[in-house]
Amino acid sequence: MVQKPLSTRPFRAVLVWQAAATIAIAAISGLLAGVHGALSAVLGGVINLSAGAVYAFVLAIAPPTTAGATIVALFRAEAAKILVIIGLMWLVLSTYRDAVLPALVAAFVVTVLLFRVALFVRE
Repeated sequence: MVQKPLSTRPFRAVLVWQAAATIAIAAISGLLAGVHGALSAVLGGVINLSAGAVYAFVLAIAPPTTAGATIVALFRAEAAKILVIIGLMWLVLSTYRDAVLPALVAAFVVTVLLFRVALFVRE
């Protein structure tokens, strides 16, 4: 039986770690660059948290039943995730004129790297 991604321990752990990293980077950015630094870091983290949720949703809407279908589902979910990242990054960078790019990029990159840590979390 295939579990829904959001109900698995590795995926939940990664979401918690991403949220914690986002909060930590926002706190540091807030101290260094003020409120715009903190908000930029939060937005950088939220972009990837949102993309991860979309990834899980796309995987859950059509659970694969064969090996080939699993590969197709993973590619479809990854494509949706990338599109969400591009769209949200464009939205933030085009509308938030006071964005502090180092804070935004730092939170984004750390949360992207943390998504890969799910491979090391045991069910």
